[in-house]
Order: sequence, then structure tokens, then C-alpha cells
Amino acid sequence: MSGRGELQEITEQIDELEEQIELVGEEIQRLEDEQDEIDEAIEAIEELESGATVQVPLGGDAYVRAEVQSLDEIVVGLGGGYAAEREEQAAIETLRSKQDTLDDRIAELEDDTENLEETLGEMESRAQSLQQQQMQQQMQQMQGMGGDDGE
Repeated sequence: MSGRGELQEITEQIDELEEQIELVGEEIQRLEDEQDEIDEAIEAIEELESGATVQVPLGGDAYVRAEVQSLDEIVVGLGGGYAAEREEQAAIETLRSKQDTLDDRIAELEDDTENLEETLGEMESRAQSLQQQQMQQQMQQMQGMGGDDGE
């Protein structure tokens, strides 16, 4: 493979790696946002009392005021479109378990990012080396062309 072809291939691989790193970063941000929402839910559950008035989202940015009748009936999403009714402490435990799962996934994605960035660094070094080789070859060709005039 010629130096130019190899450099082109490495440049394309660098672009792909940068795109993958960006996508993984976006996924990490999404998971961290989900963790923030869980934190808010846990805090709300801990502060709620029976008889308290809350705003319940209806969707489409519409809310209705409602009175909390019992903290023994908190519906918590379990994932996969499933939800279960839990009492206060069980609901908090379920939410904390979801956070632990998110923590594990974030850690995996951060490891993936590290590996991608390491590979990216290697590719960038290789591309830089190829560029320098090409410049040296061009300089040698130019010197070779100009050196025959004096003889």
C-alpha cells in the first residue's frame, strides 16, 4: 500500500474513532441525566408525606394537582416497560438498584472511551509519522531534481 493510501485509510479510521468517542460520550451523558432524575425521585419520596399535595405530570407538559393518599403505593419503573407497586423504602431500594446498574454501565462506557482514545492516539501518531515520511520523500525528490544542474 502506498504511503498516501495508508495515510488516507488511517485518516478515515481516525474520523470513525472520533465519532465513536462522541457517541459514547453522549450515551454517558444520557445515563448521568437518568441518574439525576433518579436522585430527584429518591429525594421526593423521602420528603413526601401522606396528605401532601403534589403536581402529577400528565404528559405534554401538563400537570394536575393531587393529594398523596399513601406512600405504600409508589409505582416504580423496573425497566423493559414494566413497573411495580412498592412501599416507600422498597421504592427507594429499587431506585438505588437502578442507579447501581447505571453506575456499572457508565464505568463500562468510560473504559470503552479510554480504549478508543488510546487507539486514536496511536492512529494519530502513525498518521503524523506517515506525513513526515511523505514530506521527507518530497524534499529528497526536489533536491535530486535540482542537484543535477551543476554537473
